[in-house]
Amino acid sequence: MVWTIATEACLFVYLLFSFVYLGAQQRGPWPPQGPLSLSLALPNTAILLLSSGVYMWGERGIRRGSQTQLRVGLLLTFALGAVFAVIQGIEWHSQSFTAQSDAFGSLFFTITGFHGAHVIVGLLLNAVVQIWAWRGTFTADRHLAVTNAGLYWHFVDIAWLFVFATLYLSPRWM
Repeated sequence: MVWTIATEACLFVYLLFSFVYLGAQQRGPWPPQGPLSLSLALPNTAILLLSSGVYMWGERGIRRGSQTQLRVGLLLTFALGAVFAVIQGIEWHSQSFTAQSDAFGSLFFTITGFHGAHVIVGLLLNAVVQIWAWRGTFTADRHLAVTNAGLYWHFVDIAWLFVFATLYLSPRWM
């Protein structure tokens, strides 16, 4: 899982570097239509961060042998992740630009779409681990799948922090 995350992190670095590089080459404002609205992205960031906290709480539960705490943590994490994905979709549809509009639009939809795909994979991992949890597969001594899925989910959250800082906040600092 660590190598998978390292590989995926490199892809995000390349994408975010492309955004910064093209922004530095841009004559005029970057993004062309001005900074992106934070009205959906900021609460969505809080939702995703909360989901990581809830996952850690659930994982801590199974480390102490609490099947119930794990199950509740996984369910809440899944729900928060799904809410994040839905809000991201709403934000996509509310943009005044498209992926074909300009380089910014192309990068915005590529980067956020790539992240969204990772959210979906994280939700699928959660669902599989959740099925196993409801079957009673995990114990205080045997829960590696919970840890690995958690590592991936936390990576998705950390990647979003970099995406959020680069796409939504950095244009306000320039």
